[in-house]
Amino acid sequence: MKMIAYLLAIICAIAAVMYFMTPAGQLPTFMPGHIAGSVHIHKTHAIAAAVAAVVLFLIGRFMRRR
Repeated sequence: MKMIAYLLAIICAIAAVMYFMTPAGQLPTFMPGHIAGSVHIHKTHAIAAAVAAVVLFLIGRFMRRR
């Protein structure tokens, strides 16, 4: 369970970086917020993904080993 939390935290961190650095028109089509031809940066998506990454990292950090 601890490893799953860390893996999801890494995926969310990568998504956050992609949302901060990539315009909506250049996002992969499977990511929410893809708008063909748009130059808009999805800051709220990026912040939400970054918060999720931090929360998942903390869950993994403080989870007890079984």
